[in-house]
Amino acid sequence: MEPPGTTVDDAGYRLRELDAADIAAVQRFFEASPEYFWIVNGEGPRLDEARTEFADLPPAGMAYRKMSLLGFYDGAGTLIGFATIVADLLVEHVWHVGLFIVATSLHGSGAAASLYALLERWMIGQGARWLRLGVVQGSVRAERFWARCGYVQVRVRGPMTMGKKSNLLRVMAKSLAGGTIDEYLALVGRDRPGAP
Repeated sequence: MEPPGTTVDDAGYRLRELDAADIAAVQRFFEASPEYFWIVNGEGPRLDEARTEFADLPPAGMAYRKMSLLGFYDGAGTLIGFATIVADLLVEHVWHVGLFIVATSLHGSGAAASLYALLERWMIGQGARWLRLGVVQGSVRAERFWARCGYVQVRVRGPMTMGKKSNLLRVMAKSLAGGTIDEYLALVGRDRPGAP
């Protein structure tokens, strides 16, 4: 029997919300699949990386309804992916994908696309109509992945200090309900090119 709140897809992947009891498992996952941290921060995951993710919240003054930390599991119950999602960030029905990390062993297998599709269905089921995220400029694999998932760049932010690196972030958005990017930018002024 699945734990409450678990979503299952046709391939047998499972998604469920995580809580403090999952911190140690997430830390092990980060340490086994450190590529994201090397690309974005210029260093591997810190010893308290998972605990920090569970405590991290959007900046003060940035409205949101809920932050969710999600684990993706295979049929054997192994944690194979992790995501952080912010619901109703800045505006109702605008959801932000903070992190999306897939186990290194699954890179190139097509699993990332399946896990993302499961995540997107979950977000739609929770009320998302627009999605946004930031991808580090120059992280070619990630940039291509998000473009294949239907995201388009709306602006560039930065440079931003992230760990030992200074990065430019490509802010990308996607409509889930047939809206246009112009409609999105009318809702989320922060993401308009040139906005402070």
